[in-house]
Amino acid sequence: MKIYLVGGAVRDRLLGIEPGDRDWVVVGATPQQMLQDGYKAVGRDFPVFLHPQTGEEYALARTERKSGRGYRGFVVDTDPSVTLEEDLQRRDFTINAIAQDESGNLVDPYGGARDIHARVLRHVGPAFVEDPLRVLRAARFMARFAPLGFTVAPETLALMRQIAASGELDALVPERVWQELRRALACQQPSAFLSTLRDAQALAAVLPEVDALYGVPQRAEYHPEVDTGVHQQLVSDMAARLAPGDALIGFAALTHDLGKALTPEDMLPKHIGHEHAGIKPVLALCERLKVPAEYRELAVMACREHLNVHRLAELRDATVHELLARCDAFRKPARIAQLALVCEADKRGRLGSENAGYPQGAELQRLHQAAMAVSARDVASDGMAGPEIGQALRKARVAAIGIARAQG
Repeated sequence: MKIYLVGGAVRDRLLGIEPGDRDWVVVGATPQQMLQDGYKAVGRDFPVFLHPQTGEEYALARTERKSGRGYRGFVVDTDPSVTLEEDLQRRDFTINAIAQDESGNLVDPYGGARDIHARVLRHVGPAFVEDPLRVLRAARFMARFAPLGFTVAPETLALMRQIAASGELDALVPERVWQELRRALACQQPSAFLSTLRDAQALAAVLPEVDALYGVPQRAEYHPEVDTGVHQQLVSDMAARLAPGDALIGFAALTHDLGKALTPEDMLPKHIGHEHAGIKPVLALCERLKVPAEYRELAVMACREHLNVHRLAELRDATVHELLARCDAFRKPARIAQLALVCEADKRGRLGSENAGYPQGAELQRLHQAAMAVSARDVASDGMAGPEIGQALRKARVAAIGIARAQG
């Protein structure tokens, strides 16, 4: 029995970045041997074990053979005769197909170290096309590694297009698509996720509502980049810059302008009412991918309110209160800071506006705090019923917003 460190921990060390979780592969062992040595079995689809002391994952070396549609359509072989090279060969990209033995020596049969040096994301072998999830994984890796100078190898991109053309992406379960999207939005350059999928002719299958934004013009005086799809990529990257690693902010930023794809052609390049038109496609995307409620709610809120926040200074005090109430901001106050971040990403996600100020964000939070400082106890008097208290509370909060504005 031999044990090797594999995958991301080896890759990240060679890239000179802090490794995350460590994964291990065990060659020449049976499940019975692992259990006898104190490991705990946890794998559902193939034998994976937790180390009795460290809790790290140890998987038996395995091969996989395609047996049906989708990423689950595989027959797995974990016979002790499976070699390390055979296990590495089933992996997706060469940079993930490097092992390290107990002495620190690398086992790199597919040139992963060379591709790390060249900053190339390249598939290991022809079996790449058997797993449609790898199209999304390639795009997600680009969201993480494009800032380091990585590009997708042309031959790998060709295979990704082959997968997209086959219709296999339709076999992906929504939870896995969402998982890859969420992880990509937490990366430094989410635009690379979108552009990679688009280059692979796969974005229309995975995120049709986002793909529909490309080629839709906007008014150049507000959007020098003109193309709504390009604007969306800039917004996604700005959200990652303003809220690093926050996929919640990233998702709301990704979906805030979906209504622009629905603007009638005779109205272009104006997009009157796109903030309301966008709610339906946001909800459709969330329903299809089974997006968690927290993400859906902030996405709908940002879609509906981003223009109101941009023109906050023009809104009446009562209108500001209505905005806060629609966002349920008095029961869930954290939402306003989140909304402000998404709106700032939208405003600065335009050519030439990357370093612009966005005072509306801080002002919205300041007015929210002023309104929050007024409670029902402050306005209730003897004999007042529930509706009367609610009306009095609203009036007092609107007044507090006005006072805060006057004090500036």
